Amino acid sequence: MGHLNLPASKRNPRQWKLLDIITAIFFGLVLLFFLLVFTPLGDSMAASGRQALLLSTSDPRQRHRLVSLVELGHHHKPIEACPANSVDHMPCEDPRRNSQLSREMNLYRERHCPLPDEMPLCLIPPPPGYKIPVQWPESLHKIWHSNMPHNKIADRKGHQGWMKEQGPHFIFPGGGTMFPDGAAPYIEKLGQYIPLTGGTLRTALDMGCGVASFGGSLLSEGILALSFAPRDSHKAQIQFALERGIPAFVLMLGTRRLPFPAFAFDFIHCSRCLIPFTAYNATYFIEVDRLLRPGGYLVISGPPVQWPKQDKEWADLQAVARALCYELIAVDGNTVIWKKPDGDSCLPNQNEFGLESCDESNDPSNAWYFKLRRCVTSTSSVNGEYPVGIIPKWPDRLTRAPSRALVMKNGIDLFRADTRRWTRRVAYYKNTLNLKLGSPAVRNVMDMNAFFGGFAAALVSDPVWVMNVVPARKPLTLGVIYDRGLIGVYHDWCEPFSTYPRTYDFIHVAGIESLIKLPGSSKGRCNLVDLMVEMDRMLRPEGTVVIRDSPEVIDKVARIAHAVRWTATINDKEPESHGREKILVATKTFWKLTSSH
Repeated sequence: MGHLNLPASKRNPRQWKLLDIITAIFFGLVLLFFLLVFTPLGDSMAASGRQALLLSTSDPRQRHRLVSLVELGHHHKPIEACPANSVDHMPCEDPRRNSQLSREMNLYRERHCPLPDEMPLCLIPPPPGYKIPVQWPESLHKIWHSNMPHNKIADRKGHQGWMKEQGPHFIFPGGGTMFPDGAAPYIEKLGQYIPLTGGTLRTALDMGCGVASFGGSLLSEGILALSFAPRDSHKAQIQFALERGIPAFVLMLGTRRLPFPAFAFDFIHCSRCLIPFTAYNATYFIEVDRLLRPGGYLVISGPPVQWPKQDKEWADLQAVARALCYELIAVDGNTVIWKKPDGDSCLPNQNEFGLESCDESNDPSNAWYFKLRRCVTSTSSVNGEYPVGIIPKWPDRLTRAPSRALVMKNGIDLFRADTRRWTRRVAYYKNTLNLKLGSPAVRNVMDMNAFFGGFAAALVSDPVWVMNVVPARKPLTLGVIYDRGLIGVYHDWCEPFSTYPRTYDFIHVAGIESLIKLPGSSKGRCNLVDLMVEMDRMLRPEGTVVIRDSPEVIDKVARIAHAVRWTATINDKEPESHGREKILVATKTFWKLTSSH
């Protein structure tokens, strides 16, 4: 039987609809082909395609190939720029990634790093209108608005004296939530109860610091405060602190120990930091106690101290301090000041929190991805004389070999030799290599492989502060650095660092290859290309990098330096130094995104 021909109006409408769709797709593809081949749209889409390919995490093999080409010097173009929306990117504090994690104990606001193969291999660009930062000490009071055009804090906290927009600058009146009239009167009040002058106190920790005006104000007293806050709704508060030239670090007190050794800080401060010190059986108070030097001072301002409707929280806070035998120095309005006992705490005792001393298997200075312990660190667990009042005053403590140096065999002799070596090397850096150390162009300095802090100690008369980084897989010498009156953190350089882009003027590293190798092995855990891309992320435009290593490593570093857009020279080491070292000195070029990105 033949097909029945119906009039067009009687045909199945669904058949026509499907045919229309197929025809439209065909003609659409033809049109797209002509657009891509014969118009500028093709060029721009190809460029964005290359960028997408560069940023793709789906093919680790392609990434590995690019890394190998860069290391061998066969990648003749610079590594490409990241997209414009990545100007403030911190790989391990990425809200898009971390927001999917648990809120319990603020886990989602701690460090969570992508795997190396998941990270784009590209260079973070500066924001539009970026200028070379205002120099220290003027930067303490004003910075360029265009370097971080984030008005959220100024809008929300301007009435509390945090910061204000004024012409092309943000200005910092020096206020804070608990001291809207400025940090100076508040510090003067604390000085009635705490020896803030005279060198008794040197290292301080400011928790939940805002834009770090408190830490900035302590510098004139000779107190070196490391300020920290998480990446949170107050956008870029740590970025503002570092742009001002104040020591600061992105960090959250959550499920892990903070990356500092035991008994590091002479003075710990919380001004409305909102840390629930007594929650989880006082776990957070116990962590603060681990970090506070015996004989040191703890200051908490704001809730829950004599705060409306927080009577129970205030009573619990006092109960924890009593259980640890802290001496109550003063309660002044909404501020409480305690002094930690010089010797061992009075545990074991009957207390409602079930506090007990840690056993001897617990190393209290092990603090890299180390889960918080609900036990109290005893002073006898750390060898040496380090209580406040017994340790030498600042600046004498800088050059006095602390007993914690014995973490290394022949540690006291090593310490003295290290101090002499870095005094000699820094003089060579300044006088022969003509580095900008000591000039207003350099304020924020990082030593990526600090050991005993000898490099930082040799810069003590310069207008700088140094972030001393002790690699987490090397001997735990960070306690020595704090005993000297310097500051720093533990870190593993196979991961990105917890800072914003463009926050350091000068980065120094001796033995760069040792940072990526397994201890005692020639096998690499990660690669130099990723490490130097991360160094570039942290470094300000026109900033300086100094790398010391063997000639073979320095040659490799020089090839990678070209790929990350640094201008580099290779120099001989000091004539007095032994070994085969060469010194690479590089400057980060001030490049900007082109309109095609």
